[in-house]
Amino acid sequence: MFKQASRLLSRSVAAASSKSVTTRAFSSEVPSTIDSTFVESWKKVAPNMDPPQTPSAFMKPRPSTPSSIPTKLTVNFVLPYASELTGKEVDMVIIPATTGQMGVLPGHVPTIAELKPGIMSVHEGTDVKKYFLSSGFALLHANSVADIIAIEAVPLEHIDPSQVQKGLAEFQQKLTSATTDLEKAEAQIGVEVHSAINAALSG
Repeated sequence: MFKQASRLLSRSVAAASSKSVTTRAFSSEVPSTIDSTFVESWKKVAPNMDPPQTPSAFMKPRPSTPSSIPTKLTVNFVLPYASELTGKEVDMVIIPATTGQMGVLPGHVPTIAELKPGIMSVHEGTDVKKYFLSSGFALLHANSVADIIAIEAVPLEHIDPSQVQKGLAEFQQKLTSATTDLEKAEAQIGVEVHSAINAALSG
């Protein structure tokens, strides 16, 4: 029964798609709606079962792009266990992207950037707040909102340089004495993170 339903549904949806392929709007630009063609087809083959929700039911319209560039960038900075910044309006954010340090100003083009261990600085007037990030992602939206998600982050002033040096030496020793691929990988990650912290403190 379900094989027959699958064939009928795919045939109906394909036919409807071929008729509207030239007129249908980009998926993320349309509001969440119920696909009536899909529902009608489902009721024909399974009248006693409620139709499942399709991906379009969960879609939300894209945020509108301002007609003029805002004067401030709105930043949301979150960790798995805390929300550091929520709706914070700032002048600029500099993030440690894997492609290099990236400065984000109001009106930045929409971008998704992977983050590497390094310094993120939040600029608000003459005040600059710096955090060390382990990794994560930054989602920059067309409406001058930046969502920054990090696995771990700590304000730079909370880091003890002596502990960083100690940790770097320990991981360098582990890397030298590692005998398995797993031990080498773990030690290499430790060296890279501590080296990045050390460079941030000295820079």
